[in-house]
Amino acid sequence: MTDRLSFAQQEDYACTAYNDGMKIALIGTHGIGKTTLCFELAARLKRRNTDVEMVREVARRCPLPINEATNAAAQAWILHTQIAEEIDAESRYECVLADRSVLDNYCYMVHAAGGSPMWERVLDDWLPTYSLLVHVPLWSRPVFDGVRAVDPRFQEEIQDLLEGMITARGLTPLRLQSDEPNRWGEAIEEALLPTLEPTLPLFDDGDRGQV
Repeated sequence: MTDRLSFAQQEDYACTAYNDGMKIALIGTHGIGKTTLCFELAARLKRRNTDVEMVREVARRCPLPINEATNAAAQAWILHTQIAEEIDAESRYECVLADRSVLDNYCYMVHAAGGSPMWERVLDDWLPTYSLLVHVPLWSRPVFDGVRAVDPRFQEEIQDLLEGMITARGLTPLRLQSDEPNRWGEAIEEALLPTLEPTLPLFDDGDRGQV
């Protein structure tokens, strides 16, 4: 009988072929502009001749309850889908930007149903696949968009859980400053400079002055 692979072994098979690239995840509670920042960062990286794919918030497609009404099954769906989409993107693009990571998605599971030893082990294996975690601070309140939870207490509770997990796991994300949101894209780009090509000009020199 063939032995079943551990999650760590599965993760090795899934990612080894793709880990020559770069995977960046923004972490933080909901309603603080992570997706908007992801688009800005994607544009900055494209100007540096980087082939970029975004993995956007998968919770919006979850067929099960989310936000305050979520449960362990819903969050398991979200975590599985997040991992699958990251693997798919890494297989096709040199740079992947995710507007969440497995870590902050797991916070919603813990909030709803408590911790899970199985998912803790998944996080142990999956978190090292990120080239950079970028911590986006809680600096604004969520605005209802038809999906997003707007209770500020819920927003703060998720942020507190995330901070606790960052500390407990000894993670060192790039921390953005709450008083400089207009510089966040620039700050991330500066942190990535050693791995990036020079910025491409908007126009070729030969195009300047043409009408």
